[in-house]
Amino acid sequence: MRLAFIGGGTMAEAILGGVLAADLAQPGEVAIGEPIPQRRDYLSERYGVNTYQDNVETAEGADLVVMAVKPQDLPHVFEQLGGKLDKKQSALSIAAGAKMSTLAQGLAHESIIRVMPNTPAQIGCGMSLWTCSEPVSDTHRDMARSMLGTVGEEIYVSDEKYLDMSTALSASGPAYVFMFVEALIDAGVYVGLPRDMARTLALQTVYGSVRLVMETGQHPGVLKDMVVSPGGTTAEGLQALERGGVPAAVVDAVNAAFLKSVRLGQG
Repeated sequence: MRLAFIGGGTMAEAILGGVLAADLAQPGEVAIGEPIPQRRDYLSERYGVNTYQDNVETAEGADLVVMAVKPQDLPHVFEQLGGKLDKKQSALSIAAGAKMSTLAQGLAHESIIRVMPNTPAQIGCGMSLWTCSEPVSDTHRDMARSMLGTVGEEIYVSDEKYLDMSTALSASGPAYVFMFVEALIDAGVYVGLPRDMARTLALQTVYGSVRLVMETGQHPGVLKDMVVSPGGTTAEGLQALERGGVPAAVVDAVNAAFLKSVRLGQG
C-alpha cells in the first residue's frame, strides 16, 4: 500500500503509526506533505518516511491520498491538487464537515473516501465512521478499512448523512468525556480527597465503567440501576445531576456540534 498524507499533524501521525505497526505499508511507501520544516524533520527521523513541502510531489504514485488537514485548509489543498490526481488514486479526507461533493469538486476527482475519526486513534482506541463514492475500487475500500482498523474500530455507512452525526458524537465526544473526568476529579478534591488520589479514583472509575458496559453488553441504564440503592448515596448524587440538567445538556451538546458540522459542510 502506497500512502500519501497531505498534512503531518497529530491525526496523520496516529494513522501513520498504526499502518506501520501493522505492516500495511513500509516507511519507503509513505510520503507526507507538511509545510513546517521542523515537523517534516521529526516525521522523517522518527518513522523513516519521505517528507515533502510540495503536496503534488507528495501525492505522486500513492494509492490513497489522505487529506489530514483542517476544513479551513481545504481550499489551499484544492488549489494545489485540483485536477492533478490520477484516476487510479483515491482521495481520503478526515476534514470535519467537508462533504464528498465538495471534495470531488475541489479536487476534480471522482474517487472520494470520507472518514470521521477521533483522537483516541493516537493510542489505537479510535472510532472511525466512513463512506465512499461509487468510483472507489474494492481494492481501495479494503485499503481504507484496513488502515482505519489499525487505529481502532471502524464502521462503514452507505449514507453520508451519518458522518455529520458521528462528528458530533464520536469525534467531538472525547472532549465531553475529558470535561466530565476533569469535573469528577475536581469534585473529589472538593469533598476532601488529595488531587492525585482523586485523579486515580476518577480515571479508573470511568475506565472500568466503560469496560463493564462493553464486556457485559448490558444497557447502561440497567448497570446504573445496579449501583443505586433505595435512599442511598448514589440515588442522591443522581438526583443532583438530574436537577443540574446533565442528561439534557449532553443531548444539547451533541446536537449543537451536529448543527455546526452541517454548517461547515454548507460553506
